Amino acid sequence: MAGSQDMFDAIVMADERWVVGPGQRLPSVAEAARAWFHGEGYQEGYEEGNSLGIIEGRQYGTLHGAKIGSEIGCYQGFAFAWRCLLHSCTTEKDSKKMKALESLIGMIEKFPYDDPTYDKLHEDLDKIRGKFKQLCSLLNVQPDFKISAEGSGLSF
Repeated sequence: MAGSQDMFDAIVMADERWVVGPGQRLPSVAEAARAWFHGEGYQEGYEEGNSLGIIEGRQYGTLHGAKIGSEIGCYQGFAFAWRCLLHSCTTEKDSKKMKALESLIGMIEKFPYDDPTYDKLHEDLDKIRGKFKQLCSLLNVQPDFKISAEGSGLSF
């Protein structure tokens, strides 16, 4: 009887042995189910993680974009106010101040507010910060730019 059962198994399992290959065994139903659920779980987790990553990235970008916009806006307001104050002055020292002031305003106006993929965004921002510091030195003011939960601004 054992010989006939082996022969029966050989006939029934012929297709699977050919697919699996000689010397390998077919996975049990439990192993196959575990592998299938593992794949399904991985796919669901990947999709959910991708979705959450997009949401988190958008929130992060919005927050940091608002900080940069607030900083640039503060520099711009500072420059416009000083341009009005220095408009009528004609001394040589004041012409240096006006030149630095106009340079800062020009840099701010050229800043790419609407292009977050701009390659030199941080480089240009650093240049604006440097020009602002230079202008503050020429004007003999010591600003303290702060970003906080209640708002941002300069204090002197």
